[in-house]
Amino acid sequence: RSSRIRRSRRFICAVPDDNYLAVTDLDAGYGRCQVLFGVSLNVPWRGGVAVLGRNGAGKTTLMKTIVGELPLRGGAVSLDARDVGMLSTEQRIKLGIGYVPQEHAVFGRLSVRDNLAVGMLANRNPRALDRVLAIFPKLGQRLSQAAGTLSGGERKMLAIARALLSDPKVLLLDEPTEGVWIGVVEEITERLIDLTREIAVIIVEQHLDLALRVASHAYVLDRGRVALSGASKEIRDDPRLLSYLAP
Repeated sequence: RSSRIRRSRRFICAVPDDNYLAVTDLDAGYGRCQVLFGVSLNVPWRGGVAVLGRNGAGKTTLMKTIVGELPLRGGAVSLDARDVGMLSTEQRIKLGIGYVPQEHAVFGRLSVRDNLAVGMLANRNPRALDRVLAIFPKLGQRLSQAAGTLSGGERKMLAIARALLSDPKVLLLDEPTEGVWIGVVEEITERLIDLTREIAVIIVEQHLDLALRVASHAYVLDRGRVALSGASKEIRDDPRLLSYLAP
């Protein structure tokens, strides 16, 4: 198994490439309602991981718990072998977890430029903005436009671009093509595939083909538990898959 070597002044240790972000026996929910039951998944240093399942299966709850918007009820979340389960969302973002929620991912009244400026607050690299505009060149043509007047696809691009400005090592994307015109879906898909060559991407997506193109590994949730997991091709060919995705 290939490994990435992590160094410090005190020790040298090998961190497995397939375990950069580890979620172990995770329990989570809202108030008295438990949604996730013993969910475990591993995310590599680079590459894509898809989280699939019907509405209500617990996908968004999983994303919110990983990024710290929901507290752990049990289990653990670790990043680069460090336990982050008790850290705040802000602390997790500083350590390298980026998050693009399903809704309200941009400031509609602010311009594209100002939305990106918010993402730059924690990034001192002057070339970071040029990088995200190279990934999403349409945004460079809309810098003075209010984000709320962008098309659905452009708003999704802006949300992803702003998250990338925090320089994440792991990027969580919740329904990145929801409400996006089909002609733009392919463009976003290609950009996400490019990103998986540089960082880890966890994608929750209703478009099965898109998710499995972006991801090399997939987890299928059913009623808050992992029902299937494996390589994307194996999951696609599994005869049980459709039963877990059907409404």
